[in-house]
Amino acid sequence: MSGATSGEARPSVVSLCDVVAIIGQFPALAGASLEVAEGEIVLLRGPNGAGKTTLLRLCAGLIAVERGTATVVGFDLSTQRELVRAHVGLLGHQNGLYLDLTVEENVRFWAATVQATDDETITAMAKMGVDGRLADVPARKLSAGQKRRTSLACLVARRARVWLLDEPHAGLDAAGRDELDDTLRVAASSGATILIASHELERAGGLATRTVDVIAGQVHDAGRSERGTRS
Repeated sequence: MSGATSGEARPSVVSLCDVVAIIGQFPALAGASLEVAEGEIVLLRGPNGAGKTTLLRLCAGLIAVERGTATVVGFDLSTQRELVRAHVGLLGHQNGLYLDLTVEENVRFWAATVQATDDETITAMAKMGVDGRLADVPARKLSAGQKRRTSLACLVARRARVWLLDEPHAGLDAAGRDELDDTLRVAASSGATILIASHELERAGGLATRTVDVIAGQVHDAGRSERGTRS
């Protein structure tokens, strides 16, 4: 998939309008509205408990829409939540790895869900620095940073159209953070749409084409980042 050329209107990939989502008895999203176009990197900024993680999980089809309208890659999240999951990649606070499988087995498992080739799998591992000697190490024996790199390699191999990242730089060393940033820029330039929830505002803001504030379950557009990678 190729990104839109400069000046060309890009299609909307995420569209939320007055969305309400309930966690337990609490409205974690209380009338949230957001439009995200193909190829954007959007930073979700806000305090703990503001609804950032809930918004990501909702876009991944993991949380029900109680009221309002929501579509992701053309699927209605009120009726087609299961269908959207094949097109999005969510990296949350948990790495989502099978601890008894090796690094390579984990990446190959997720690559197989989209019929990715061996070359794509190997490239994904190399991009995140988990090839070579680490490939045969069981995930349970990895350091926190190595587990994070492996999860990111799984995401790369899946070729997700929408990347939903919750504190993606956590646990990575300086080299890993730079590699992640390069990977995200390349993915966005190829047409992937990326939402990042992060408290590391300088790092994530340097990547973002736009920043939005999530406050008390609502979204407030803070405008396009002057430091963004796209105009």
